Amino acid sequence: MYGSEVPVDAHVLPGTAVSMTNVNTILKYINSSSNPTAYLDRSRTVVDVKPSPVMAQFSSRGPNVLEPSILKPDVTAPGLNILAAWSEASSPTKLDGDNRVVKYNIISGTSMSCPHVSATAVLLKSAHPDWSAAAIRSAIMTTATANNAEGGPIMNADGTVAGPMDYGSGHIRPRHALDPGLVYDASFQDYLLYACASGGAQLDRSFPCPASPPRPYELNYPSVAIHGLNGSTTVHRTVTNVGEHGAHYRVAVVEPMGFSVKVSPTSLAFARTGEKKSFTIKIEATGKRSRRLKRKYLAGSYTWSDGVHAVRSPVVVLVA
Repeated sequence: MYGSEVPVDAHVLPGTAVSMTNVNTILKYINSSSNPTAYLDRSRTVVDVKPSPVMAQFSSRGPNVLEPSILKPDVTAPGLNILAAWSEASSPTKLDGDNRVVKYNIISGTSMSCPHVSATAVLLKSAHPDWSAAAIRSAIMTTATANNAEGGPIMNADGTVAGPMDYGSGHIRPRHALDPGLVYDASFQDYLLYACASGGAQLDRSFPCPASPPRPYELNYPSVAIHGLNGSTTVHRTVTNVGEHGAHYRVAVVEPMGFSVKVSPTSLAFARTGEKKSFTIKIEATGKRSRRLKRKYLAGSYTWSDGVHAVRSPVVVLVA
């Protein structure tokens, strides 16, 4: 039991699970009756549950401990109580004495969320065989949503408002990812430079690390994460038009509390599909920030829009 969510578990004996909010009520009834009785109704499928999605409490959160200049997680996807294929070589509980054989089981975890994202990537590659892995990831990330089905912010299971450290760019939307408008692409050499900057690792013998590689946050990633900013910094990004000819985009910014975010230029015009345009993002600390914000991650975003596509990127800053 995590927060208000109820992950389903397989049981050897017939049983059920209840939320913690109902435990005291049930115990009170048991203690008050000489013959406490429970009834199990016929199961039914419940759809269109709201608000949804909600971030499971067991879901892995940020920051990225290996490289805080890259925001993790990238996205979130369905991963709670998923009806999934199950190996007949293993019982549903994996417990000694459980000799049942099933073809399906209800499972929760990253192992269930990951196939949703992987399948989305395969669909995108089928629709756009010329896209790189970086472009596919970009399409999935920039079209993800930070809102639930009711239009409000995605919440955590404990009732708090979730943010980029919980869901990255947001909950995936495969249909939107098919037509993202713009993508943040990155080459093999870009990743070699990133490895040089991040850990000083030369991953390819034919590509020696330069004396001063670009900062890790300069990787052309669909999100921006700045670790320990005290002053200002400028980040460079390049987008590729994968939409129609003659596209014109304007940017809208949501600034993290205590920081200004200036994108330059504020508009991008593309004459053709495949054309690339670069821009800068200047992030600067403004005024004094209270002590309680020190070593806290503050979130904002910037979004390129042409009236049809909304290419959104989260911006996360760790207060120094």
